[in-house]
Parts: sequence; structure tokens; C-alpha cells
Amino acid sequence: MSLTAHIRSHRKPRRSASTIAMRAGVASGVLGTLAVATAAGTANAAEPVTQTLELPVLTGDLAAQVAQSAQATQQAAANYQLQAERDAASAAAAKEAKKDLAHAKAEAKQKAEAARKAAAERATRAAERTTLTTASSSSSDSTSSSTATGSAAAVIAFVKAQIGDAYVSGGTGPNSWDCSGLMQTAFKQVGVDLPRVSQDQSTFGTQVSLDNLLPGDILYWGSAGSAYHVAVYVGDGMFVGAQNPSTGVAEKPLSYDPPTGAVRVL
Repeated sequence: MSLTAHIRSHRKPRRSASTIAMRAGVASGVLGTLAVATAAGTANAAEPVTQTLELPVLTGDLAAQVAQSAQATQQAAANYQLQAERDAASAAAAKEAKKDLAHAKAEAKQKAEAARKAAAERATRAAERTTLTTASSSSSDSTSSSTATGSAAAVIAFVKAQIGDAYVSGGTGPNSWDCSGLMQTAFKQVGVDLPRVSQDQSTFGTQVSLDNLLPGDILYWGSAGSAYHVAVYVGDGMFVGAQNPSTGVAEKPLSYDPPTGAVRVL
């Protein structure tokens, strides 16, 4: 036997080709992984960092309370507005009522004064009528009849007693008259039934000249049959009639408003 037969060799054993290839593949994989990780880190380092703040989330109860509070505030504002409008309306109504009360008091005072004057005038006229009626019956008052006698004197006494009465369209007495209403009532005192309106009165009786007038004649203005006003001649160039709302029943001279014609019924 050789002396060197049992001496181990100091050479490293040879690696097989498959082992070498496997080790190369592992190393390649490790290096690839490191490269990917390094690239990712570099990319992340290049991107800016964005910080996100999370707002508190309202819970259901808190949201309901907020809504109720807003609704209550709105209702309170509406109530204040309504109350302000009511207060303004009340103040305006009170002011208007005060004004109306003052006006009513003033009007009532005026009416009371007018009624007092009217009553005094009626009392005066009633006394005058009594005096004139007595004078006409006894024929002792030549001034009131103005030389008229009989029925004419009675008619004149009646119309003169109404002097101062009011003129009212359609009035037939006892304290307000229109022109034909006064004539109809005056002549009724002596039994003469005159038509109601001035147009018919202007053709009732006998037409007479204005130069030949006698007390008691009926004067008319406008043409016969379409006269618009009538009065009675009382003598001495004077007539009495219910003239208009301004003068009422008044005694005027013929020159005040010259008549158109005249009729005689007595």
C-alpha cells in the first residue's frame, strides 16, 4: 500500500454546476429586492406629505338641538314682529277713535245749537202766525194785508207768517217749503185748491198784466205752462215766496227778480 493512500487531500471539494447556479440565483434575487426597496424609498422621500384633519362629527342629538334652537329663535323673531304690528295697529286705532270722538262731540254740539235756534225760530213764527191770523180776521192790521181784503188778505197773512222758513225741494210745510208747495198751502187756507207744481199753477186762473197786479195774485217766472218758480204778490211792489236754499221763504221787491207773468185766482 502506498504511504499516501490514507492521507486526506487538503483541496476543497469541487462544487457542482447546479449548486453554483442556485447560489447565483439567490444572490440575484436578494440584490433585486434591495434595489426595489431602495427605489420605493427614494420615491416616497420625493413626494410631499399631506396631513388630513378630521372634523368632529355631529351626533344626532346635537344636530337636533341645533335645529330646535334655530327654530325657536325664528319663532321668537316672528312673535316679536307680530306683537309690534299689533301694537302699531292698536295705537293707530286708538288715535282714530280719539279723533272720531272729538269730531262726534263737535258735531253733536253744532246740532244741539242748531236745534235750539230752530226751536226758538219756530216759537217766534208760531207767535207771529197767531197774531197775523187774529189781525186778518178782524181786518184791523192794514200793514200785514197791504190793502188786501178778504181771501187775499188771509193768503198774504199766511205767507208772511212763513218768512224765515227753510227752502226744501218738495217741501209742503209746516216749517220747510218749495215755491209751489207754499202757494198751494196758502191758497188752501181760503178754499182754493191749486195744482201742486209751478208749471200748472202758472196757467190756473186768469192771466193778468204785471202793470195791473193786485195783492193775492200769483207771480210766475218762465213762460205760462212751463214756469220754474212762483210766488204771491203782497202789494206795494213786494212779493213773498220760497226762493231758494240760501234765502228760504223771504219777502223781496219785484226789482229783486222781475217775474214773467201773473195769474189771478181770487
